[in-house]
Amino acid sequence: MNVTTDHANGIAIVRVGESRLMYPLLSEFSSVVTQLIASGERRVIVDLSTVGYVDSATIGCLMDLYRQASAAGGSLKLAGVQKRVETMLTMTGAQNFIEVHPDEPT
Repeated sequence: MNVTTDHANGIAIVRVGESRLMYPLLSEFSSVVTQLIASGERRVIVDLSTVGYVDSATIGCLMDLYRQASAAGGSLKLAGVQKRVETMLTMTGAQNFIEVHPDEPT
């Protein structure tokens, strides 16, 4: 799976370089973010700008990561969400919890 992690201004930025984020890729993606939170990162942005498709398992995974970050006193936000992915977030109600921004700087 193509996942990279950068740091800028005290924020961990996880970039997903896949067009479809779903099983079986979720395990590796989840592990990367979980390890960041466990290592003390409190502000995490997941850049989904290359992701054009997610499934319900992905939404569940994002919600779980959001809960982990919140429980650790931090936050998890999404950036670069494409329209189709945004629709899934809206349909499932996940956008009521996870902040979505048009790009990383925002």
